[in-house]
Amino acid sequence: MISCLPLDLATGALLLWLGLGLLGFLLGGWPTAACRLIFPLSSVVALLLAIAGFSALTAPPDQLQLRGPLPALPWSFQIDPLSGFFLILLGLLAFAVSLFATGYFRTLSGPALRRLVLQYHTFLLGMGLVLLAANAFTFLVAWEVMALASYFLVVTEHEEAGSRHAGFVYLLIAHLGALAILLGFVLLAGAAIAQGGPFSAMLHAPLDPFWASAAFLLTFFGFGAKAGLLPLHIWLPDAHPAAPAPVSALMSGAMLQMAFYGMLRVDFLFLGKLASWWGPFVLGVGLATALFGVLFAAVQTDMKRLLAYSSIENMGLIMVAFGLALIFRAHGLGALAALALAAALYHALNHAFFKGLLFLGSGSVLHGAGSVAMDRLGGLIRQMPQTAFFMLLGTLAIAGLPPLNGFVSEWLLLQAFLLSPALPQSTLSAVLPLAASGVVLAVALAAYAMVKFYGIAFLGQARGARHAHESGRWERSAMALLSVACIVLGLFPGILLNMLHPVLQEMLGQGFAVQHGLWLTPVSAQRASYSPIIFFLGIATALGLGFLLIWSFFGRPLRRVPVWSCGFPVRTSAMQDSPLGFAQPLLRIFAPLYQAGREADGAGRWRMRIGEPLYRGFYQPLNLVAFWLSAQVLRLQQGRITLYLLYSFLTLLVLLAIWR
Repeated sequence: MISCLPLDLATGALLLWLGLGLLGFLLGGWPTAACRLIFPLSSVVALLLAIAGFSALTAPPDQLQLRGPLPALPWSFQIDPLSGFFLILLGLLAFAVSLFATGYFRTLSGPALRRLVLQYHTFLLGMGLVLLAANAFTFLVAWEVMALASYFLVVTEHEEAGSRHAGFVYLLIAHLGALAILLGFVLLAGAAIAQGGPFSAMLHAPLDPFWASAAFLLTFFGFGAKAGLLPLHIWLPDAHPAAPAPVSALMSGAMLQMAFYGMLRVDFLFLGKLASWWGPFVLGVGLATALFGVLFAAVQTDMKRLLAYSSIENMGLIMVAFGLALIFRAHGLGALAALALAAALYHALNHAFFKGLLFLGSGSVLHGAGSVAMDRLGGLIRQMPQTAFFMLLGTLAIAGLPPLNGFVSEWLLLQAFLLSPALPQSTLSAVLPLAASGVVLAVALAAYAMVKFYGIAFLGQARGARHAHESGRWERSAMALLSVACIVLGLFPGILLNMLHPVLQEMLGQGFAVQHGLWLTPVSAQRASYSPIIFFLGIATALGLGFLLIWSFFGRPLRRVPVWSCGFPVRTSAMQDSPLGFAQPLLRIFAPLYQAGREADGAGRWRMRIGEPLYRGFYQPLNLVAFWLSAQVLRLQQGRITLYLLYSFLTLLVLLAIWR
């Protein structure tokens, strides 16, 4: 009975989410009741899901199978340490986001609120089902539920053409990815796909190298489309800003990690022997994605769009760590593979927390200041001091500064790179340090982008939002919880790394020693060690002593005078850096990448336009090819029933010849 508790609790939580969605749909006519009842209850259910995930880390794996209307396609569910870890991620993030939604959606009412509450909880249900699915049929249905629910959330403001376009592109890429995943599962399951493709039949699938590589590529690009990897990232910079802030937080913090979960299950558990080129391929795609994402994040002028490109960058870093783990595993270096994989999982959880915090903070700015366009903001630290403090913690965490959580995962990744000379292949040993330098560059540019993100919006003088107000207590409580999570994961990394031990054991058959007293030692104390507690105490002591020293010398009463204005009689917001002005060095150095151009607005002013090279170089030619193929296929549509019957007959003959 105890072994069934995690799965029972998780499935019960998902059913409660479904019930809350339906109840909220019914209560949509009473917006106060819908918001103040449904969303707080949803946060409690999210905690239950997280508890189920914690229990799954130590409980034996368990399965549940339900017969549906099609006997050959049962609904099959399972829970194990891998799914348990991602249930923790989903549950904790959904807990904070649901609290935030309680206050954020208080202005909605009527049909809009009905639809949103139902779609929100269906989205959570879909992500939970993805993590519990135990066969291909259940997984793909859950994947589709997640995709469709998130699509409807993206087009919440469907009256705007931009939202409709963002939703269309997202839905197109999502279904291309789902098709690739389906084909990959067909290769992995073989004949068992007719029984729903049970995951047990895919474990260490006996495929020859060619078909194994085909399954790897199909699933990698299928999941990569959802993760926002190049070149299938085009949906993400439009969809995240179009969605409401709580939805953006869930999409970036949780939904993108569902793709990473799928990759982990397929590559480490389903595919047996790893090909030597898979790891370098994943690492290369991840590094290109990280650099591309951070370069475009640094030149954005919209807060949510900047965070969307930052999500691309962080998913790229996760893929770099994942690719490094594949490389070490393919060469039999299990301990180093465990280190790289722990860095990837740690960063996945970190990203859920600090990116969720930043998206929620952007939602608070939108409600409090009326805009997330950075060229209309500035000085918000005065009108929104608590939001500014929480956003400061989030920006420091995502910039990878100690002693917050972002530093730990990036430090673990660099430690894994430093151990790459242990690889027996000299080519990889020579190339991986170059990849490590690319990671360092991406991290440095991320810090640059975050300085712009926080400084332009919260510091200086107000550009337009002079009457901004602080967010409500529900919103501030949610941001406070995620801020605490960033601090705890930064100061006590050993707690999470010990939790990851069962996950690493499941996928790699071994973990690694991580903690010696207050020191984090991923390999040995002689190689590298880090103590966030000692670092924090040292910084706090130095700051305290510096303050006391200054006070002892200059402890007299302060005399307040105007700040020197560089010789100008009046200081205005026009004297501050604009968002694009701050990014001028990058715009000049990488001008061919940005395809920057000028365009006039309605007031006769010039604005800089940033383009994406992949639109013109990849998607526009692809669009022309698609139109040409459609025109050729249109010739088959003659309007004659006899001709259509002939097409059906020929198709049947081809299928019989294939399956004979």
